[in-house]
Amino acid sequence: MNQKNERLITLEEFIISAQNRFPGATGELSQLLRDIGLAAKIISREVNKAGITNILGFEGSENVHGERVKKLDVFSNEQMISALSRSNNVCMIISEESDGIIRLKSSSGKYIVYTDPLDGSSNIDVNVSIGTIFSVYVRKSHRADYPTIDDAIQDGLSQVAAGYVIYGSSTMLAYTTGLGVSTFTLDPSIGEFFLADQDVKIPKMGPFYSINEGSYNSWEQGLKKYVKYCQEEDKETMRPYSARYIGSMVADVHRILLKGGIFIYPRSKSYPNGKLRLMYECNPLAFIIEQAGGKASDGLKRILEVKPTDIHQRCPIFIGSKENVEMAEKFLKEYKEVPVS
Repeated sequence: MNQKNERLITLEEFIISAQNRFPGATGELSQLLRDIGLAAKIISREVNKAGITNILGFEGSENVHGERVKKLDVFSNEQMISALSRSNNVCMIISEESDGIIRLKSSSGKYIVYTDPLDGSSNIDVNVSIGTIFSVYVRKSHRADYPTIDDAIQDGLSQVAAGYVIYGSSTMLAYTTGLGVSTFTLDPSIGEFFLADQDVKIPKMGPFYSINEGSYNSWEQGLKKYVKYCQEEDKETMRPYSARYIGSMVADVHRILLKGGIFIYPRSKSYPNGKLRLMYECNPLAFIIEQAGGKASDGLKRILEVKPTDIHQRCPIFIGSKENVEMAEKFLKEYKEVPVS
């Protein structure tokens, strides 16, 4: 195809075109996605000049999880809240950086948004890829009622949209509304996201495994056996696989989405329920990966079917190419043991 003659499609054009395929659509979700796109542009700009302005380093406080907060964490959180407050379509935000729910001025807003405003922020000061994750739900209560935390406790199958932004060598946005996965690349010279791929498909099996092997001694036996399996040579299954681990979930899962393989953040002795958060890390990325033809599991069952009981609930995750995840599940089942404690 001659790229010079191919018309570039902006994120806004793509969202409006998708909306027009559904007669009676009100445009509220479309506006919400455009608002997130705006926040992503502002965060991307600040991330890319973080070493020039005084925005590197720690802010001085800790978040609800006891993690030290970086200045860019605070900035990104503020930008997401500000952008989602613009159109009165969102009644509530749940953020990794906030203890409870964040109620917006419009209590009649239709949507609830979960977000990790800056995933992988431990990598900020060393200039490694980081990202933003978001997940969108329709509130359970009537719009005339005052929204409560019960509106926000929904399983991953109830998501109406989810996505992430990765700030790397380029800034890319990926999202789904349940009709496949589309990706967009930001052109910073004009401040527009342009369509890169409107139907991303993850390979059924891939040659990469992504896990923090420094925690090997705290894993359950089945996971240890699976990682050793990944390292064994077998030409028929493309093994040994290559180990790739960045430490930013968005960056690691983005590579797995494009190249195939598996990302694992398991339960361990230190984190018997897993470390990553179900609602604004595991669920949205599981939705993305499933829509691309992959699989996401907690090792025993589908991530999107996990019943949440808390907005900051933790969960182990095995996510990526379908065949890779199923093989990991097979090892966990075969070597099932007493839960790590």
